[in-house]
Amino acid sequence: MPAFARLIEPEYLVEHLNTPNLLIVDLSKAQLHAEAHIAGAVHLPASHLLRGLPPAHGLLPDPSTLESILSFLGLQDDTHVIAYDDEGGGWAGRFLWTLELVGHKNYSYLNGGLVAWLAANLPVETTLHLPQPSQYSMTLHTQHLAELDYVLHRLDHEDMVIWDARSPEEFDGTRQFAQRGGHIPGAINYEWTRAMDTSRHLRLRPLEELRAELATLGIVPDKEIITHCQTHHRSGLTWLVGRLLDFPRLRAYAGSWGEWGNLRHTPITTSSD
Repeated sequence: MPAFARLIEPEYLVEHLNTPNLLIVDLSKAQLHAEAHIAGAVHLPASHLLRGLPPAHGLLPDPSTLESILSFLGLQDDTHVIAYDDEGGGWAGRFLWTLELVGHKNYSYLNGGLVAWLAANLPVETTLHLPQPSQYSMTLHTQHLAELDYVLHRLDHEDMVIWDARSPEEFDGTRQFAQRGGHIPGAINYEWTRAMDTSRHLRLRPLEELRAELATLGIVPDKEIITHCQTHHRSGLTWLVGRLLDFPRLRAYAGSWGEWGNLRHTPITTSSD
């Protein structure tokens, strides 16, 4: 098998599409997948990665459901997964985080996803593919997950940083999608789209540039970093950025603001505080 880095370019993938044990997962919109996708890619509706129950839609599916999803994809221990989407990496990052949770580390993100692929005029197809199902058995590795109580009990720890990937308006509480608006006390706002280079078809900006920019905000590798958004969709990309930067203590809060902002006992800071 050729060497697949964590971050690969479309021009590299197109040369290795026939690699054995390669699973390309498309998390784009269903209609777009039907119109054009990378040869051999299988479609995974992004909603399948979420529990989907109010108020915390972003929580993980229950373990048996998650096992069924991964088995449907045909995941095996020796499978190398390449994920992409049509939006710059949010859903792809959420999926790759899910793979980390179950201990599957053979994966890559296609830089820029379908947008960059199409911009490079690389071949696409419309044939719909169903994977060969497997019997995937998983174990959750919770060091990649931050649940509500974990976040609450570590709010006063100086070695922890909350990375809020939502918009500035959501962060300061002037726009809200929960009963309460604002942000977790001490959180740092770095909106997920800031990591993308729109002039390069939604590829990530240079990693060392992102590392330096995050460091000026206090998002640094010697601290535990917990990232979230509203449903851990947008923060799928910020988690991915942290993973690509090799931040050693990186977690995602899947409940995100959908959970935090709809509870009465969670502490909240707003722009008026």
